[in-house]
Amino acid sequence: MIDANILVIDDDDDILLSARLFLKQHFNQILTCKSPREINVLLSKNDVDIILLDMNYQKGASDGREGLYWLEHILSIDKDYVVILMTAFGNVELAVQAIKKGATDFILKPWENEKLYATLSAAARLRQSNKKVKKLEKIHTSMQSDMARKFEHIVGNDDSVQQLQKTLLKVAPTDANVLILGENGTGKQVFAYELHKNSLRRKQFFMHVDLGSLNENLFESELFGYAKGAFTDAKEDKPGRFEMADGGTIFLDEIGNLSLPLQAKLLSVLQNRTVTRLGESKERKIDVRLVSATNMPLNEMVAKGTFRQDLLFRINTVELLLPPLRQRGNDIVLLAYHFLNVFGNKYHKTIKSIHAKAEQTMLNYSWPGNIRELQHVVERAIIMADGLEITENDLQLSPQKFGNQAVLQADMPLEEMEKMMVNKAIEKHKGNISKAAAELGLTRAALYRRIEKFGL
Repeated sequence: MIDANILVIDDDDDILLSARLFLKQHFNQILTCKSPREINVLLSKNDVDIILLDMNYQKGASDGREGLYWLEHILSIDKDYVVILMTAFGNVELAVQAIKKGATDFILKPWENEKLYATLSAAARLRQSNKKVKKLEKIHTSMQSDMARKFEHIVGNDDSVQQLQKTLLKVAPTDANVLILGENGTGKQVFAYELHKNSLRRKQFFMHVDLGSLNENLFESELFGYAKGAFTDAKEDKPGRFEMADGGTIFLDEIGNLSLPLQAKLLSVLQNRTVTRLGESKERKIDVRLVSATNMPLNEMVAKGTFRQDLLFRINTVELLLPPLRQRGNDIVLLAYHFLNVFGNKYHKTIKSIHAKAEQTMLNYSWPGNIRELQHVVERAIIMADGLEITENDLQLSPQKFGNQAVLQADMPLEEMEKMMVNKAIEKHKGNISKAAAELGLTRAALYRRIEKFGL
């Protein structure tokens, strides 16, 4: 059985019956219709791979002009459709004309079953090849920056990190959905990529989707794709992130920021394992491994009715809770040396060590921005350093700067602490959202949501 869906269009009932009876033994799905005027509806509701199209429909017609017209119409919908023309009145000139206009092949009626099977088998292989090429082109165009990104690897000797790595190695080879929890900057994306890298899908795509920066109006078109003409700027068909990740892993970052209506749409896709592009009604099967992440308290949100319990059940077959950097002890220094090596090479600076006082300063600091903040601090220190060693002054972490933050971490609920940190960052930068977001390790969109959430 060949995995291909075939649409046969002919005004002769006997031809349609004969084609259906023979082809259903060899191909996944066979659709038939008597008039090419039904093409638009059939193609919008079904995932068709090959179209077997008669060339004459009006009584007495034999010049094939109707077939050539409908061939052009089909290819205007999607130039990658594989169309095979058929007629009882074939000639060489007509066959050449059909091929020039984009037909894949040309057969005569009545056909020989073996020849028809061979023609359609070759067409199915061509269609699958075209789909793979198209997918790669779309990913290259839409996801070039993501594909070029160099992912960090997990660095840490702390017991909590070692235990997380053991759990990760157990879970990675399965297709279990994983939810990664932790404060901003704790390395959730790094762990997500490690899951993919150690999975059976490691040779396929790792698709990172930042739901926190995704405009709500673009959610469906970005994640599920759209058809040509679905909206004003939809000038061509475009697969969504789920389709692009087919066979691989999709990482939904900041999933706690989704509104309830968008949660419902996501849940439907995860339950049915299908997506429907905007402007279409046909469902497309997807095979992805889901990894999600958030810094928000989802269980509390479920209790408050702001996060769907059924969606939480769906995404957290396994949970990984990443510890904040302040609880990882000497991993702070270990990570600092890791970044020292990375950014020393990047900026062509020969800095081999960190002074003991600088190390102690880092160990005393509460790191509200976690690993992301440490990375920025070390990068800045390397740029500013004059000698061969990072000093306390190079870090620009004064006791006054982090003393209050340490108290906040210990004495306040997480949400209240986050509110105060957001407020302080905005005040510090006099309302400059870009600078405040950069200091907090957030995107502008994510910071705007927190401002709205806390009523600031």
